[in-house]
Amino acid sequence: MDNVLEKQRSAHEDIERLEQAIVNQYMEDSKTHREKLYNEHIVDKFLTRIAEKSQYLYELYEDKDGLRQSEMESLSGSSEFSEFYERLKVIKEHHRKYPNEPVDPPEMEFIYLSQKKEEGDYEELEKLFSGEESFGKYLDLNALHTLFINLKGVKRLDYLQYLSEFDDFTHAYPKQIKSTEEYRVYLDALLDYLHSFFRRAKPLYDLNELNQLAQTEFDDLWAKGQIKGWENIENSDQSLFCAACQKQFTKKTVYDAHLTAKKHLKAQKKLEENNDMNSETAGHGDKRKKIAWKEFLIKKYAEELSSFREESKSNVERKQALTDKERTLEQEQDEVELIEQDSDDDDDDEKIYNPLKLPLGWDGKPIPYWLYKLHGLGVEYPCEICGNYVYMGRKAFDKHFQEWRHAHGMRCLGIPNTRQFHEITKIDDAYALFEKQKKEGFTEENKADTVEEFEDNEGNVYNKKTYEDLKRQGIL
Repeated sequence: MDNVLEKQRSAHEDIERLEQAIVNQYMEDSKTHREKLYNEHIVDKFLTRIAEKSQYLYELYEDKDGLRQSEMESLSGSSEFSEFYERLKVIKEHHRKYPNEPVDPPEMEFIYLSQKKEEGDYEELEKLFSGEESFGKYLDLNALHTLFINLKGVKRLDYLQYLSEFDDFTHAYPKQIKSTEEYRVYLDALLDYLHSFFRRAKPLYDLNELNQLAQTEFDDLWAKGQIKGWENIENSDQSLFCAACQKQFTKKTVYDAHLTAKKHLKAQKKLEENNDMNSETAGHGDKRKKIAWKEFLIKKYAEELSSFREESKSNVERKQALTDKERTLEQEQDEVELIEQDSDDDDDDEKIYNPLKLPLGWDGKPIPYWLYKLHGLGVEYPCEICGNYVYMGRKAFDKHFQEWRHAHGMRCLGIPNTRQFHEITKIDDAYALFEKQKKEGFTEENKADTVEEFEDNEGNVYNKKTYEDLKRQGIL
């Protein structure tokens, strides 16, 4: 059945089945981030197929070749029965020729998707993300950070600082490097990554609408000369702009002197070899405008991904405070959790009765009340250095002094996080003890042998002097 009306009917049926499949996906209870992201990618594929089918239907209804109109006339004319029996004959002939041809009902595809998912169903999703991205929870800008620090003239930033300032094109990137080829390559790589991360981590986000709004806003600001870092481009003297070197000069004498330089002559020769001089001359302003547009679009992407950026910074800070052993244990724990999530799906459906709001144990159920009282989990221990974070129970409070949140707070205060400052939770008390140590000559530099701690392969902790003595004797 290859007539136009049957094609239209089949396309409408496919669209309705896809719409119902999308509803079914949203009706599923996604318990984990991985399951939620998987469902979003499935819905995105369905929406893409709906768009393709709709475009196909539009072309059929447009009927540029007139086949649909002629078919309608043949069915509504005086010979409609002869047309009907002719098509019936074609169908019978097909089934006579292929009597045992297998037919897969179109709904089977969506029935399979509604069944319980297995670990193999997530393999394709896992391949989309790097280990650092953790299924789209965090940004992975390590490769771009390497490109950044290799740019000439930029301020050397560590990875954590780069996460905060990679879209600060006014201060983090000197004006003189923006005309270089390395900067354009870096800018393209950064834009491509953010665009790719949007498509992978937020597949249902309308990125085309964001691009259109950003384009409109950019054109308006560019016409007014209000793009940060590019304010006076339109008002500058175009006769003092060098197309080959992509530099704007302010003085005629400096511009004339640079025309005889070897660097300019080399750039001019390369420009003539690659492009026609007349067409290139007409597009000087566009080159700078393209760079400004990419910077503006990256800022817009970074604003929309601000929550991912903050989560990434917190994750980097937390990992920096971990030892190698703790990082290995954390990776193993993540793998165990992913395996247990699938096996515990049936148990999670039961509603847990927890009127006292007790903490949950290893089995996902509230711990006994006597255990809650024994560990003092009802006692609150606030810590001002940690941003007034409240720890429940003495055990969690004692442990937090070596965790990333307290270490970050002490680093912000400019105070070393040593044993002498344990049990100190007030900022004023920490400053007072730090000043007292400085007056008594107890500083980190002159007490390094006793304050600095080293850990061996078995997890034993020694001060610097003891550790070096044992290592020198070959005991460690």
